[in-house]
Amino acid sequence: MIEFIEILLMLLILFDLALLGVSRLKTCITISSLQGMLLGIFTVLAHTQGLTLRIALIAAAAFVLKGFLFPRLLGRSIREASVSLELEPYIGYIPSVIAGLALLGASLWLGAKLPLSSAIGIPLVVPAALMTFFTGLFLIIARKNALTQCLGYIIVENGIYIIGVASVVEIPMLVELGILLDASVAVLVMGVAIYHINREFDHIETDRLDTLKG
Repeated sequence: MIEFIEILLMLLILFDLALLGVSRLKTCITISSLQGMLLGIFTVLAHTQGLTLRIALIAAAAFVLKGFLFPRLLGRSIREASVSLELEPYIGYIPSVIAGLALLGASLWLGAKLPLSSAIGIPLVVPAALMTFFTGLFLIIARKNALTQCLGYIIVENGIYIIGVASVVEIPMLVELGILLDASVAVLVMGVAIYHINREFDHIETDRLDTLKG
């Protein structure tokens, strides 16, 4: 079982790297959706020996929200904004992938220093969580498009979620569901904001919002 979980975590890391090298927003959303589904599966696989109703509900919520609801909301925002590509990011895609490899190395190094992965006996848990968290932060910082930045927020939450799964036995269910609820509200608010930005300015690039300064 541990081998399957490690393969799943490696797929999550590969998805992180793919997000850094893709310019098509629809593809990014699809990758995010697949990552969300994997997180739901990971929640169950990581606790097969002590699977409870609480863990099953958390896994189902993650699978539905991250795998279907969030991507659908972002996809709708893409259609409303009539945008399909991140054309001019602050950091290009090849440098972004190179930075992602550096982040992966840092995540592996930090993961070896932190003891949390021993909670479920899977050493790759913490590096995968850190890599996902760092990837989300990178998307927020290095991209101009508000949709990509919104996606980055979801990826950040995915990284936090992986850590939560690793210690789910000690953390009450309301904590995990509270994080998912926060992410849901954030995506809804960002979707509304993106719609209004596009309606007023005919674009959703945040670097041009300095025109609002009076």
